[in-house]
Amino acid sequence: MSSPSPTLSPTGPRSPVIRVFDCHICRPRDGGLEFLLLRRAANKVYAGTWRMVGGKLKPDETAWQACLREIAEETQLRVRRLITVPYVNRFYEWQHDRINDIPVFLAVTDSGAEPILDEEHTEAVWVSSQQANDLLPWPAQREGLLAAEAMLLGSSSLIEFLEVEIPVS
Repeated sequence: MSSPSPTLSPTGPRSPVIRVFDCHICRPRDGGLEFLLLRRAANKVYAGTWRMVGGKLKPDETAWQACLREIAEETQLRVRRLITVPYVNRFYEWQHDRINDIPVFLAVTDSGAEPILDEEHTEAVWVSSQQANDLLPWPAQREGLLAAEAMLLGSSSLIEFLEVEIPVS
């Protein structure tokens, strides 16, 4: 007897459970890309560290919907393109005895765009991928960034399948 397949509905059960996401935001500059890093406020988890946009999904959201919502809340940047990166950040969280599977996204904003920060962050910088690699604390965050950059700058024929259709608001 075969077991039932998991449902793909955004409101139904997920396997594995996706609670959070990572999103690297970039903007074009001088034929290359700059990536946005945000410094976490002192009263937040991972205080003082540099991070990309990330957040928790609400019960009725998909990961990509949560990504767009959190970008708006944390930076107020306009997202021109949103691409799912074929990389999953995975780590064990001992405090809750769980494994986190974290989908990774790449958001593209306008050249010259500047974020307006919320209370979760105290500072923002636009940096090269190498500088971001030096500043991001988690190995999988660095790997996700490099995978995101490769997707956008490479000649990947997959990008047409991975780009999210952003709803017009």
